[in-house]
Amino acid sequence: MTKKQTKRILKIVFILASIGSLYFVPWILVRAWIMPLPDTVQEQVDKAIDYGFDGMIVYVDEAGKPPSFYTAGWHDRKKKIPARPDALFRIASISKLYVAVSVSKLVKADELSLDKTLADYLPELNGKIENADRISLRQMVQHRSGIPNYFDHPTYWDNRPENDEEKLELAIDLPASFEPGEDYEYSNTNYLLLVKIINKVVGYSYHQYIKEQILMPLELSNTFFSLSEVNVDDVMSGYYVGYDEDFKTEKQGMLATAEDVGMFVRALNDGSVFNEGEEEIYSSIYQYGHTGLVLGYQSIAKYHKDIDTVVIQFNNTTNYDGYDWNLAEIIYSRIVKIVRSKKSS
Repeated sequence: MTKKQTKRILKIVFILASIGSLYFVPWILVRAWIMPLPDTVQEQVDKAIDYGFDGMIVYVDEAGKPPSFYTAGWHDRKKKIPARPDALFRIASISKLYVAVSVSKLVKADELSLDKTLADYLPELNGKIENADRISLRQMVQHRSGIPNYFDHPTYWDNRPENDEEKLELAIDLPASFEPGEDYEYSNTNYLLLVKIINKVVGYSYHQYIKEQILMPLELSNTFFSLSEVNVDDVMSGYYVGYDEDFKTEKQGMLATAEDVGMFVRALNDGSVFNEGEEEIYSSIYQYGHTGLVLGYQSIAKYHKDIDTVVIQFNNTTNYDGYDWNLAEIIYSRIVKIVRSKKSS
């Protein structure tokens, strides 16, 4: 075979490989990203439903203006109830912001120390959780503890745990991900343990502590910790792609309206959630916005300093094996662009 023939064959192989690779391109994401930007947030929210989301709620709080609400799709798909701006939603890991604020308040009050260890506060876990005597509270708040995420246990989805103790048992079965402080790995187990520590040091439920120290001062009357506190019909239904089941009755943490989450995120970023000396502690340990994902529910809650605007996005369709999360982030970024463009025009 001549050198010229070899080059020709390699060129053909390269072309065929390039064509074949197009099969693996997530075209739905490309389409969502490159489509012309609509003129209004409502148009973008309406278009989100075309990508397979059952329902969506968006809350926009621009400084100096009354907040705006946008909805599309279903609050309840089976009953054909349209999405409601005042619906309660499972905010999932957005709740970590509330826990981190609580830790900051307790540190300022000298009831917690960021430098004390997990074993100092929960000695019964020494020897059960690897490095418990060397993992500091600071590392737990910042996901630098090396404590494995209970979600990563191979049996988690076969027999999903029903309470925190069962979740903790799954984490105890797993080896440390890394030495304390040596790396970063997002782990829900960190915050499960922080909640246990808060309960212990205050002597009552962290739910009540958050109510007294955060919700009541900010007048957030639509944030809850259990389905037993609410009318279940007010909870937006949650769905998983390919299943008819409604997951809103699952025990999956805090519930809140988009407005309540938005008001909290505003207070977190302007400092009004803090008493004197607490914000300095918080700013050294955690972030000022968050996302959330549990079965049936996806959420994004962020403050955009350049436009002094809080944008909250809730959508009630998940698919851990698909592109739903990426699509939600693209839609969110486009909504922020729309708001930003209106600010500059």
